[in-house]
Amino acid sequence: MDWNLRTCARRDHVTYAPDEPEFRAKLEATTPLGDAWRCLRCGSYVLGEPHGAGPAAEAPVLLRGKTLRAAFILRALAIERWARGVLLALLGIAVFVLKSTKVSLQQLFDRDLTALKPFFDQIHFKVSDSSTINSIEKVLHAKASTLNLIASALLVYAALQIVEGVGLWSLKRWGEYVAVVGTTLFIPLEVYEVVDKLTWLKLVVLAINVAAVVYLLVSKRLFGIRGGGKAYEAALHEVSLLEVEASSSR
Repeated sequence: MDWNLRTCARRDHVTYAPDEPEFRAKLEATTPLGDAWRCLRCGSYVLGEPHGAGPAAEAPVLLRGKTLRAAFILRALAIERWARGVLLALLGIAVFVLKSTKVSLQQLFDRDLTALKPFFDQIHFKVSDSSTINSIEKVLHAKASTLNLIASALLVYAALQIVEGVGLWSLKRWGEYVAVVGTTLFIPLEVYEVVDKLTWLKLVVLAINVAAVVYLLVSKRLFGIRGGGKAYEAALHEVSLLEVEASSSR
């Protein structure tokens, strides 16, 4: 799949007229229907006036090629975060319910969350396989303040996952920082889950989260890695200039 063409089909083309004659001459074409300009994203010629003009160094920074694929990865991670946030929120609500009913989590899932059973079956999720849930069940007869603390912690973590998803989906740098910090904090819990009772789902989730942290730290230059934010922004603008050159030479 050509992600550049797919994105242009959804968002329209982006054309730019550089001030530098050597770039401008190669990006502009004269046709019987009028002037046409090469799209900086997909390389197609588009009739009409360019969307912008100025120095080549100030050409729009587009999600193109590697950056477009990176955006796809971040949004896939955002969907995973949202799904996890919903499950954690349900678990937090379940603890509040259990505080008064004293039924087991398995009974609660079977009784009140039957609509989600096909989804749980699809991902091979079983309440009895979760060491975290089993640990929660062991303290169900604790005092109400303890249960409130557990439920609140689960809901806060669920909210964090939702916020991470919003930041990642919108491709905001703060979302990348929140994702790295939030994911790293809970990797020890996921390791505990895997060590206590290994399942392919737990292993896959752990691998995804570790890979996501490493990917974000290195590719987005977070926390000063590889020059930090300034180096990342400079690289984006350098790529923008190179995109103009590349478009000019095609």
